[in-house]
Amino acid sequence: MNPEDYESAFTMISYAGNAKSNAMLAIRTAREGDLPKSRELLAEADRDLHSAHVTQTEMLTEEARGNPVKVNIILVHAQDHLTGAMLVRDLADEFVHLYERLMSPAA
Repeated sequence: MNPEDYESAFTMISYAGNAKSNAMLAIRTAREGDLPKSRELLAEADRDLHSAHVTQTEMLTEEARGNPVKVNIILVHAQDHLTGAMLVRDLADEFVHLYERLMSPAA
């Protein structure tokens, strides 16, 4: 198989992995009380998810234009990785919000 067939998948895996790591770190940072840093980490996760989504959208666009995307196990893994990262990012936002409420003076 042509190495170019894997390039988009590995790009998605890289960005999704970074996003998931930053989202998990945001939860840990919130637990430790650094809420502003947690929000920064969530913003970084959002940027990485956006980049992964751009890559995914490029593949979807090519498919829609009649240029089939070669499906291989690496691409399936990339899609799975992206979905997992998106879920962790959404949950991280909820955790950070909870820590903000718990640590606020009015709580």
